[in-house]
Amino acid sequence: MKILTTTQDLAEFCDRAKSHDYVTIDTEFLRERTYYSKLCLIQMAFPGGGDDDAVLVDPLVGEMSLAPLYDLFRDTSVVKVFHAARQDLEIFFVDAQVFPNPLFDTQVAAMVCGFGEQVGYETLVRKIAKQPLDKSSRFTDWSRRPLSDAQKNYALADVTHLRQIYEFLSAELKKSNRYKWVEEELQVLTSPETYQMIPSEAWRRVKTRTNSGRFMALVQALAEFRETYAQTKNVPRNRVLKDDALLEMASMKPGSLKDLGGARLLMREARKGDIAQGILDAVQKGLACPPEAYPKVANTKANQQVNPALADLLRVLLKAKCDTTGVAQKLVATASELDAIASGDRSTGSLRGWRAEVFGDDALRLCEGKIGLAADGEKVVTVELK
Repeated sequence: MKILTTTQDLAEFCDRAKSHDYVTIDTEFLRERTYYSKLCLIQMAFPGGGDDDAVLVDPLVGEMSLAPLYDLFRDTSVVKVFHAARQDLEIFFVDAQVFPNPLFDTQVAAMVCGFGEQVGYETLVRKIAKQPLDKSSRFTDWSRRPLSDAQKNYALADVTHLRQIYEFLSAELKKSNRYKWVEEELQVLTSPETYQMIPSEAWRRVKTRTNSGRFMALVQALAEFRETYAQTKNVPRNRVLKDDALLEMASMKPGSLKDLGGARLLMREARKGDIAQGILDAVQKGLACPPEAYPKVANTKANQQVNPALADLLRVLLKAKCDTTGVAQKLVATASELDAIASGDRSTGSLRGWRAEVFGDDALRLCEGKIGLAADGEKVVTVELK
């Protein structure tokens, strides 16, 4: 097992990888105590069974530059294969604003190929590679050195089995002519907007029971302060202000440190210093927000005029279509999207692209009364209506 600790070693491996059709990649990181993930280890492998065909890259030892890896990311002749790539891609985007191109995510591909919703790597190893997987090191502290043999073996297995999984899923997608479906899904993963948290938009992540304009203005100001502080100090947002405490502040509208002292949910660290002052300033900003600038709350199930019978029919249609095509239901349409369609919304993603082919086109025809649903033995089928 080879561990790369220098930029030169990494460059040599990446140069070798460029002679192959694909390279599998995974990372180990920590995020419990920081806003941004701390990269602790990179695993890489290309086709072959030799000892030098799969390596561990240790960015915590010495002064290693990841420039050779990013150069490989830009090489369009080599497919970069990940499993559940979102968090891995966020690390590289934050570090260098670069995405692997072309990208293949085996979790997305497996959902398209009928392996269920958000299928785990261990499941694919068992079903495709026919191998057991030791997960005993899954919750280890990857920042500690030296790494144990068990940690190294666990980490390397995340990319060695991935080679066989990729080859199998790639062949299945070509056979079913669904490669473009996966490519559509990956456009979200390779969009900068997916990883850019704009502080002024952070309020959208906070779940509230009321959507009144003044209250939401306070939530927006408090969430913006929290996000800005967390990014600047590189600490988890919940270490600054938890959601329930944020909502408490929006309700209390504290005007002084003494008011903060009467809060029930506020952490001790937030009752003084920079955080306390930031909360007070955010409350004043929210109170000063004019009505025309109140944040606009998106249409929700609570204020949709949902036709419940139609929503139930759409659920039956979705299940029937996904059973036929072998695609995971949640990949095609979520429950909230079905409710939105039943309320007349035609902007959901489930009505566009490959989803329209699988479900969306017939969903619209069902809503328009052009087709109905009927039982055909154990299956549900669509029938034309005059």
